[in-house]
This record gives sequence, C-alpha cells and structure tokens, in this order.
Amino acid sequence: MSDQFSIDRRRFLHGLGALGLGGALSACVGPTITTGGASGAATTAADALAPVSAEKATGTVSFAHWRAEDKAVFDTLIAAFRKENPEADVIQDIAPSNDYQSTALQKIRGGKIGTAFVAFRGAQFVAMNKAGLYAGLGSQPFIDGYFAELIKAGQAPNRAQMGLPYQLVFNMPLFNEDAFESAGVSELPGDWDGFLALCETLKGKGLTPIAWPGGEPANAGQLINSMVMNNMPNDTAFADIEAGAAKATDDWFLGTLKQYQQLTPYFGSNSTGTSSEPLQQLFASGKAGMLATGSFHISAVRKLGAEFPIGLIAPITVSADRARYEGIYNATFILGVNTAGTGQAAALKWLEFLSDPVNAAVYANGTAQHVTVKDVEYTNADLKHNAPWLEKKTMLAPRFQFNDLDIRAAVEAACVAVVSGTSPEQAADEAQGIIDQKLR
Repeated sequence: MSDQFSIDRRRFLHGLGALGLGGALSACVGPTITTGGASGAATTAADALAPVSAEKATGTVSFAHWRAEDKAVFDTLIAAFRKENPEADVIQDIAPSNDYQSTALQKIRGGKIGTAFVAFRGAQFVAMNKAGLYAGLGSQPFIDGYFAELIKAGQAPNRAQMGLPYQLVFNMPLFNEDAFESAGVSELPGDWDGFLALCETLKGKGLTPIAWPGGEPANAGQLINSMVMNNMPNDTAFADIEAGAAKATDDWFLGTLKQYQQLTPYFGSNSTGTSSEPLQQLFASGKAGMLATGSFHISAVRKLGAEFPIGLIAPITVSADRARYEGIYNATFILGVNTAGTGQAAALKWLEFLSDPVNAAVYANGTAQHVTVKDVEYTNADLKHNAPWLEKKTMLAPRFQFNDLDIRAAVEAACVAVVSGTSPEQAADEAQGIIDQKLR
C-alpha cells in the first residue's frame, strides 16, 4: 500500500463508464470476518422455504426497514412489482435507525409487520435469527445472483442462508473534495500525523474539519470502524473483548481513545450532543470538510443541495508502513422473510424481485449505494466516482463484531466520553466495568 492516497479526479472518473460490479470485485473487496458472526438455531433443509413460485404474487407484503431516505426509490420499485404482480402490493413500514435497532424484533415477531424485513449485520441479525424470525431461504435460485463472499453475514452457523445482505456500503467519513482542494490539500494523508495536520489545515480555513454525530449512537459509532482498523492487534479484537479474551483497557484500545482525544478540537462545538441530520446540512453547505458517517449518507447530502465531488477517507491511525487497511466496508441491510404470520410466498417474491440486477440497479443508482448483487450497471455519478474503493484493501466493519449491544454500547460510549472530557484511562475502565458485569 502506498503512503499517500491520491485525490486525482481523473483517476476516479476516467474510463469508468457505466460500471458493473463484477470486474471490480474480482480481486475481492476485503477480508470477511467470521468470528463473532451469526449464531442461533440451526435451520435444516426441511425448515427452509420452498423455491420461489413461478406464479404471480398475491396479497400484501409489509416491508419493514430503517432507510427513510430510500422510500421514494422503493416506491418506484414497488410500482414495478405491482405491474408484474397485479394482485400484490408492498407497504413500507419505516422506523428511524435507532428505533429499528431497539424495537424491530418485537414489532416483527407477531407477523403483522415485516412480512419481509431487514436487519443490521451483527447483533440485530443474530438476535432475530435466534428468535426464529428468519425463514431459511434454502436453495432459492436467485441467491446465485449475489456475490457469495458478500452474503455470508446473512448465514446461520451451519451456513444456511437465512437472509441476503443487500447493501455494500463504506462506513467511513465522506469528504468535500472542493474544500480539500481550496485548502491546498493535494493528497490524502497516509499516517496519523498527516491526518491531524489535515484537520488543522481545514480548521485554519474556517471549516469544521470533522462533522461527527456524537449525540446519535447509531452513527457516532461509525467512525470507530476506521479508527481501530489498523490499531487492532488482530482482525477479531472486538469479538475478543466480547468473549472476555481481551479488554477495553488493553493498550491498543486505550491508544485509540487517546486519538479521539486528539481529534476533539476538530469535531466542532457540542459534537457529543449533535445528531447526523444537522451535520449532513453542515457538510452539504460546504462548512465541514468531512462527515464522519458513511457512504450511505451521500444521497441525503445530495438532497440537501451538495453539488461538490464527494470522496471517501479513513483516518490512518498508525505510521504508513504499519497500515494494513485503507478503509472500511460493510455488507448489511439483510433482507429476509418472516416466519410469523402469513404471506411468505409474496414476501419471497418481493426478495426475488429486488435480487434482479435490473431492479437492484434502480435501488443502487437511486440511493447512491453499491449492492451485493452481480451484474448491476452503475450509472450514478457518486457510485462511479467512488468505485476505486471496491478494489482497495478494506476491512469488514469491526463494530458489528459485537453481538451484545450493551457491550458494543459501552465500548462506543467510551469514545464519546473522551470527547466530552473524560480521561481515556477512566473511560476505558468504565467501559470494561460494564463489560465485566455482562460477562459474569
């Protein structure tokens, strides 16, 4: 890996055309973390859904998800689904991501809501699978239309495919390329000192260097992915903390907290009390150099009027020669069919529809998010612009190694506490105290 990552726009745009994902993924996006993955009741072939019917769907599908910003695109897809299946309908049931994390399992369990539903990779998928919500997909023919490596997060321990991760996202900060260029930044930093110098340069130009939503746990924790990717002693260090084999007080995580302390002057005022929505507006208006959430917010900031080129950047927290990863990716939004209630056949038909490369392209290009479906043609300018990240050395988002949300919250809250003024040592001790209680 080179010490510097160029911002050369010609490299981003030249020759990409209407990019398909197949060639870009031939080198594999990044390592797949299996430790700390899904667990729960095994699903046998007898338990799995029968192959999707060739008949047209009938009845109404309740589709539960958290992506309110995708509603219009899903409405377009639903209209096309209705045209193919005149006696069927899909009704979206959308909750904010924080609420979806905490309440979706109970809402979906009864079967009236979420005939078809999604889960976050990691803890939520594990919990929903343990609760028996996911009807095993068995050998549905449309599964072969996905990149096999990218849908492992939707498998049970026996490798039965319970759900289909649909989104391929990059959980790392966005950056305003025009603002960087105006500030005289010609190359992205390849080490920690360079990243701090970048923040200082942006601050000197009157910008908020990093818009970080420290008051919104669901998105405050996105930054931790790239902050720890090169600090971790191994790729499963968060899973090791949850297993009791490592601690939040270990040197590598304490060092990460000290780096959050160094970043505090660059987060802007009241960062620990701010949610992502006002920061999206700040970034879209050109007043922030970086938005520390992920590629899943590109569409939102475009809707807020951002017209500048948007790139992706991850802080390299070590020296350039020690950096193992350039950034973070995640395969999430795990589509599934509810075991409860009725209407599984129509819900399965909806999943088959979304799995068609033509329909997946409508979703991807309309939401500025890559997908895990093969042979998708990307025409969205932002997807093409950031396509080189599909071939970079990226790590599967480590925050989702935690299957216990209380333990994950304790670790992520330590970062927020440090930004609020708590010493790294105290924040680490308090986090480990909560973890120790959970592990008793």
